[in-house]
Amino acid sequence: NHRSADFVMAFKQKGGINLEKNPLLQVENLRVSYEGGRREILKNVSFNLEAGGITALLGLNGSGKTTLLKAVCGLLPSTSDRWELCGRSARKMTGRELSSLVSYIPQKHSIMYHIATVDVVLMGVNPRLRWYQTPTACDRSLAKATLDYIGLGDKAQEDFLSLSEGQKQMAILARAMVQNAPVMLFDEPDSGLDYENKRLIFEQIRLIKREKGYSALLALHDPDYALRYCDRIILLKNGRIEGTVDCITIKNRQYLLISN
Repeated sequence: NHRSADFVMAFKQKGGINLEKNPLLQVENLRVSYEGGRREILKNVSFNLEAGGITALLGLNGSGKTTLLKAVCGLLPSTSDRWELCGRSARKMTGRELSSLVSYIPQKHSIMYHIATVDVVLMGVNPRLRWYQTPTACDRSLAKATLDYIGLGDKAQEDFLSLSEGQKQMAILARAMVQNAPVMLFDEPDSGLDYENKRLIFEQIRLIKREKGYSALLALHDPDYALRYCDRIILLKNGRIEGTVDCITIKNRQYLLISN
């Protein structure tokens, strides 16, 4: 068991975020266009993310999955009738406020320079710092404890670039855990990983859901993983939501069929 008592204590604190404002994320008629509005990528997309839920976003390449994730966390300009995080209008938030409520884990990390793994994880505290502040000793202890928690404690001082792809992905997940935002967005978190590392990533996401009550939205390609690890599936096609699937209902039906 790689859990650190220090991390678990910090992890269970909500940090003043009101999780009673459910859904944690609410989007109505979200639209994203390129080329001055001539090319519409997302077309009136509406959905909610409930506290303690894991939702898969399934669609073919080019369906708009990454665009949706980036728009929801404020990395891409968009228009909408509603975009709320924890009951507050996201459009009225500063970038720092947005980062305290939503984290984005890209498909590929952008770290191409030599840096200790613990310092990558420590980047998760940046949204809480003002321009003149630096991470504290407590922040560094939390980053180390998070690495212990996910089983990478012995890699804390190793060069991030020397890690395996699975270890890098886990370190990026640890960074998001330190960021401690209640809405977590993952762009194909299993991309390029072997079976065991995929399982570890999904199990960690489920653990966050169970221990924090936070919400996760995962852009995926594999419906099997979506059904196995998620509570709900949103089907995206050509920038529109084609439908949703309740995974729990399907799992219960499968169980009844097997039982009978």
